[in-house]
Amino acid sequence: MAIDTRHGILADVAHLFVYGTLLPGEVRWHHLEPFVAGPGAPDTARGELFDTGRQYPAARFGTNGTIVGHVFPLRLDALGDALAHLDDVEGAVAGLYVRTSISTGSGLLAYAYEYGDGLALEAIPSGCWLTHRRGSPPT
Repeated sequence: MAIDTRHGILADVAHLFVYGTLLPGEVRWHHLEPFVAGPGAPDTARGELFDTGRQYPAARFGTNGTIVGHVFPLRLDALGDALAHLDDVEGAVAGLYVRTSISTGSGLLAYAYEYGDGLALEAIPSGCWLTHRRGSPPT
């Protein structure tokens, strides 16, 4: 996989897997929406989801369990700007979230934001932030 060292961009990755406040209708969707190239699709990722107690979730990828989310294609003409903006947005919250690449349940290679450290976390057994937060299934 080639990396654009100016923006930390992997040449083979043009999707973003989201599982919390970047989902449509959530408080940070407006940060992602301008960079989305299509409707995306529901998807999953291997890992665990947690409630931070701060109105947003935290994910640890690659562990046992399933995280429920949505994967979006990103606009290639704005990929560097999108990732730089989202890195700033996600890195500005407690927990020091960092961009990583994952393989989704549907087999797509995608970026995702993974929790760093420093917060007290409570497991979300369903793996779904929307179900946990609203008590209703994701749309």
